[in-house]
Amino acid sequence: MDIEIGAEAKDKRLNQSVAITVVALSIFMGLCGVKDGNIVQAMQQAQSDSVDAWNEYQATKTKLHIDETTLTQTQLLAGLGGGEARTAATAEATRLEAEMAKYRAEVPALKIKAEGFSAQYDALNVHDDQFDAADALISIAVSIAAVAALVEIYSLLWASWAFGALGLVMGLAGFLGWSLHSAFLSRLLG
Repeated sequence: MDIEIGAEAKDKRLNQSVAITVVALSIFMGLCGVKDGNIVQAMQQAQSDSVDAWNEYQATKTKLHIDETTLTQTQLLAGLGGGEARTAATAEATRLEAEMAKYRAEVPALKIKAEGFSAQYDALNVHDDQFDAADALISIAVSIAAVAALVEIYSLLWASWAFGALGLVMGLAGFLGWSLHSAFLSRLLG
């Protein structure tokens, strides 16, 4: 009878440890999921802003090229026409040069703006990868903990804790903005 009570107490302690592990990791994984969702939304916005900024950059470069071509044509036609045509061509050339100066001034700022959104996306992606790794590691930990309870082996619970600890570290890295990043896990999960 004492043996059975001792075995039951042992099983109970293992099951309690598994239950606490699963609850703690599940709560942390839920919090990571919320933060990761917000990061994904911010990534989508940064990507959208980046595309818009690059489109604006390209449009400005295209308008600059069109105005440069138009200026050349205007200058050629002014040389062929009479006095009134030259006056109109000169006025148009002045207008085109002003537009071209405006576009030349806008292009570098637009490029910097677009590159900034791209950099923002890349920075957010690092944290998204951290939360993805945390999710994967904690899921593995919870699964191993469940098996530990079924087969009543403490070494599996310890393995669960090891995976859980790695998942907690990756999740904390995402929350705290650490630059911890596993290229291997990103390639594996990406």
